[in-house]
Parts: sequence; C-alpha cells; structure tokens
Amino acid sequence: MATVPAPGEALRQLLGSSRPLSWVNTAYPFAAAYLLSGGGVDAVLVVGTIYFLVPYNLLMYGVNDVFDYESDLRNPRKGGVEGVVLQDRWHRLTLWSAALSNLPFLAFLLLVGTPWSAAALAVVVFAVVAYSAPGLRFKERPLLDSVTSSTHFVGPGLVGLAISGHEPTGTAVVAFVAFFLWGAASQAFGAVQDIAADRSAGIGSVATWCGASRTVRLALAAYAAAGLLLLVGAGWPGRLAGLLVVPYLVNIWRYRTLEEADCGRAHAGWRRFLALNYVTGFLLTQLLIWCALRGR
Repeated sequence: MATVPAPGEALRQLLGSSRPLSWVNTAYPFAAAYLLSGGGVDAVLVVGTIYFLVPYNLLMYGVNDVFDYESDLRNPRKGGVEGVVLQDRWHRLTLWSAALSNLPFLAFLLLVGTPWSAAALAVVVFAVVAYSAPGLRFKERPLLDSVTSSTHFVGPGLVGLAISGHEPTGTAVVAFVAFFLWGAASQAFGAVQDIAADRSAGIGSVATWCGASRTVRLALAAYAAAGLLLLVGAGWPGRLAGLLVVPYLVNIWRYRTLEEADCGRAHAGWRRFLALNYVTGFLLTQLLIWCALRGR
C-alpha cells in the first residue's frame, strides 16, 4: 500500500520552494515605492506587500523548481536555503498552489489599481512565468535571462509606484534604472556558479554564453553603471545610494579572471551576495527614511 505523505511535508516543500530567504527582496520594493510615491498605510499597501512577500515568490520559484527538476538534481548547491530540489510528487501541487494563491491578490490589485499599474503587473507576472515555463524559458536565452530576472525584482517597485497614482519624478526614474542594472548584474554573477550544472543539463544562460570571466566583468560593469547613475542623477542625499554598490564590486572583483573549470568557486561570492543584500537593505532603509524626513 502506498504511503500517504503527511500534510506537513507538503507545506515544507511549498515553503522551501518559495525561497523564504528572498521574500523581502520582492515585498520591500513594492512597499517602499508605494509609500515614497504618496501611498498610505492602507489596504493596498498591506495586500500588495503580502502578495509580493509570499504568493509571488511561490509563483516565481515554484514554477522554476518544477521545470528545472532535472538540472537541480545535478546542481550541488540545491537542497538548502538557495533552493530546494522539489520532489516530483509535489510538482502538480506546487503549480496549483502557485496559481490559486496568486489569483485573489492579482484580482484585488487590478480592481483597485490604475491602467498603468495593471500593465506593470501584467508584465511582471508574465516575466515570472516566462522565465521558467516550457515553450518560453527566458532563463535559457542569454542576456534575456538577466533582463527577465531583474524585472522580477524591479517590477514590484514599478507596480507600487504606478498603483499609488502619482507621476514618477526624475529621481525615481534614475533609481529604477539603477535598480534594474543592479538586478541584471546580480543575476549574471549568480549564473556563473551554475555553468557546469547548466552545461551538463543542456541549459543556456548569460554565463554559459559569455564564459565565466566575461560574465563577471559584465556584472562589474553593470554594478558600476548603477552606482554612477545614482551618484550623478539622484539628488542629495539620494545619491549616497550609489555608494551601496561598492561592496558588490569588491565581492565579485576577485572572480574577474575566473576559469570556467573553476566556476564553483563563485558560489562563495554568491553566499556573500545573499548576506550583503540584508546589510544593503538596512542601509537603504535608513537613507530612504532620511530622504523622507528631509522632504517634509
């Protein structure tokens, strides 16, 4: 007789697949953009933040885990906080849970939003699905993989800005472009550590296309461009955010001549990157509070 899996095991798999370590990376941009662009502490903020905190991440990473199952089995860094190897018996449940948990939140945000926020939300959700879903698989299209991945994190901020109903300022545009460059650089560097696993699974990426060292240099250039853009284009004290890219540059500089055979060494840099995000998020929050207080 087949053993019936315990509900707790299913919940652990679903939570693991949603990457709790990364929840804040999508909820924070929405909440910050909504509040800074004139939104208040209201139902839109609460519902939108909860959506981009959990259901959105389950859709993004759950779909990825289902359709990357074979390559994840070959990837030594999978199986922990950086991503579970989602057992195949949970694939159908994951896809249904992702879809059903997203629908009510999306309906609410569309109902209370603007045409611009609806368009932004549509682009963001499409990018999340297109990254991993069969037939699209943007993650296997070099450079498009970095662009799409960055959209996953910049997109919630754009939705927050658009749903507030306020016109973006010049500083906001500069901030979003810089954020986009930062996101693309981060995805590109993250792909370096997976070159061997991706090649063995027949998966393309910006890193398998450009090679390890070129991809790291591309990431360095994108990080530097993001920082310079903020230093030049953002007003005081917002331009101080440009300095926040310095730790990221220092973190990956040592890998600029990395040989493809040693791509696994980049994993240590990726783990530092995950830790850096929390430090950067704290410092950015203090800077945003300062900017908000100065604007009163």
